[in-house]
Amino acid sequence: MTDRPLIGVSTYLETGARWGVWELEAALLPAGYPRLVQRAGGLAVMLPPDAPEHAAATLARLDGLVIAGGPDVEPVRYGAEPDSRTGPPARARDTWELALIEAALAARLPLLGVCRGMQLLNVARGGTLVQHIEGHAEVVGAFGGHPVKPVPGTLYAGVVPEEAFVPTYHHQAVERLGTGLVPSAHAADGTVEALELPSAPGWVLGVQWHPEMGEDVRVMRALVEAAARRS
Repeated sequence: MTDRPLIGVSTYLETGARWGVWELEAALLPAGYPRLVQRAGGLAVMLPPDAPEHAAATLARLDGLVIAGGPDVEPVRYGAEPDSRTGPPARARDTWELALIEAALAARLPLLGVCRGMQLLNVARGGTLVQHIEGHAEVVGAFGGHPVKPVPGTLYAGVVPEEAFVPTYHHQAVERLGTGLVPSAHAADGTVEALELPSAPGWVLGVQWHPEMGEDVRVMRALVEAAARRS
């Protein structure tokens, strides 16, 4: 690719971020995300929360979109009461990222959801989440890993055709699939580990794991290549 596609990655606001002599509110993104975009052949740009009405204008300047991992989606978004183990809401981020997802689907912009991003894609399509599962975040604050098996014939299987060991850290998962979404990979316990929207005219994939914490660039490279074809 001679022109590297511009890939936006959603970020989040945190109070009390510290660097040097400063302790201030900051728009944060783990460095693994832009590094993975760059390794996959794209240019990375950070997208801090904004007013939802600005989502379409923001995406008009991009070639692809990544919705990054992060805190639990607020259960009210999918019509549920919060479980005692569900984390505190991140309402501004939910609102912004849902607007980004809707705008990306409307614009046929290549879209990759990572962990929370996959769950939010499912919620955006009317699906629901299991608010707590065991075995996918075994040590607090440390990534684990497990194998995921692709569903033959899916978009994901075309990118990663074999069973792959992936970095993982999540305690929630997809329950009821949203409209048009199909599972494209599973963990050994049956958890949906990837989903996609085959009816969409654009490239749409969500993965429950964290490719930014591993060495395999194939999923991100597929997004970047889809973005290059579109641009």
